[in-house]
Amino acid sequence: MDKGLAVADYAVIAVFFAVMVGVGVYYSRKSKSSEQFFGGDKSVPWWLSGVSFYMNSFSALAFVMYSALAYKFGWVPVTVSWLSVPAVLLGAWFLAVRWRRAAKGSPIDYIATRYTPKMCSTLAVLGLPMQLLDNALKLLAIGTVVGVGMGFPLFWAICISGVIIVLYTFLGGLKATLTCDFIQFLVILVVVFALPPLCLGRLASLDGGSGLVHGFSVFLDKVPDGFFNFTNGQYGWIYMIVFFCCVGSTLSTNWSLVQRYYSTKSEKDAKKMAYLVATLLFVGPPLFFFPAMAARVFLPDLDLNSASAMNAVYATLCKDILPVGMIGMVIAAMFSATMSSLAGNFNAAAAVMVNEIYLRLDKTATAARRMVAARVATVVVGVGVVGLTFVMQYAQGADDLFNLTNKVFGVFLPPIALPMLCGVFVKRFSKRSGMLALVGGIAVGVAVFVVGGWYPFLREMVWITPITASVTLLLLVAGTGLFPDKPEEREEVEAFFKQITTPQE
Repeated sequence: MDKGLAVADYAVIAVFFAVMVGVGVYYSRKSKSSEQFFGGDKSVPWWLSGVSFYMNSFSALAFVMYSALAYKFGWVPVTVSWLSVPAVLLGAWFLAVRWRRAAKGSPIDYIATRYTPKMCSTLAVLGLPMQLLDNALKLLAIGTVVGVGMGFPLFWAICISGVIIVLYTFLGGLKATLTCDFIQFLVILVVVFALPPLCLGRLASLDGGSGLVHGFSVFLDKVPDGFFNFTNGQYGWIYMIVFFCCVGSTLSTNWSLVQRYYSTKSEKDAKKMAYLVATLLFVGPPLFFFPAMAARVFLPDLDLNSASAMNAVYATLCKDILPVGMIGMVIAAMFSATMSSLAGNFNAAAAVMVNEIYLRLDKTATAARRMVAARVATVVVGVGVVGLTFVMQYAQGADDLFNLTNKVFGVFLPPIALPMLCGVFVKRFSKRSGMLALVGGIAVGVAVFVVGGWYPFLREMVWITPITASVTLLLLVAGTGLFPDKPEEREEVEAFFKQITTPQE
């Protein structure tokens, strides 16, 4: 049954937006320097940084694309999501303190010391497209949800979402983003705990019964065979292994997530933050994706072969089961998921633009000019993401958001992530090998993607990601042999590794 929005729905959404902007206004008075704007003075409590990390690790894109997978394949998106748990735990054990010791003003400023200043600037320029494309896909997802849920044209849904996110990030910087993340986390909890009982009630009513236990029994009786398999269809174990490598690289090197590590109060807090994130990532997926799995029973007529129908699964089921007045809360929750992720990425991308590009051109910039540059960079990133979102909308075609995301990451992620990770673990790679691996890896990734126009299988994640990763590692090794470090460069590398392996207060 199609329900429109009531006045209460609009009131909830309006209050939500007002609170987000209010937080930005509050922290705009407290951000007096670009260091505060981008790094929070390394004084963020571990639990707040952990919630923010968790909120930044997914978005409405997850609700859209994973709900589509849950409707089609059942348990598969839970398996995919749980791959993040060991990835975060590995980050806690091996990366948390290293990121906190290495990064200072931006997530990649250590690249200038470990490799070369030129590579740092190049990484800023080449890494920004991946950040912008990732954010555009997330904004497209929230536009899809709001477009279906509120009846807005997709164009205006995307524009309104983008403007609100840019506004509070522009005003308050990292601390505003962290605070908004926590508020948005609470909003999402309300929806996450409200939807499963409503779905169970809807299931129970299918045969005239009532009660949550009866609803769950109906669900188990009516789901398709193999619905609880860990893998299904194209999402087999080989796919899962490749995806684990991708998600592990993302959670370890994503600029906004690295910020969460180095903004904590202490090295011990950086580890505690990661343990909290791992716990949330384990508990959350079954609750998040059960409504979409249940919808396979009480909304059985959705077209499994239609990308638009699958991308709208979550919004469709919400419109079917939610009482009038609560749809606004769901829309606020969807905004929460995406706004958290985008705001963190906007702030991190702006930090890279200011610290690794602007300040290398204007080395005498005053504190006031740096703050202006920080806010201008935030707006530039936001406008760029909104523009790319419309490009993604028209480029999407019949493809689904999940596979489109994987194709984009298959090109850019390995050449960016592997030099970053190897830079803090492997001493032997020379300073100039990083530049060769970064540029060469992306060039090969783009070439494979182009050739994939004739051989489509090459664009699949299970092919393009291993190819770009292998080439990147080979170029790191070859670059070390072709461009060995001079004695003074070796001393710089040794000093860098001494810094990141020495405990700090």
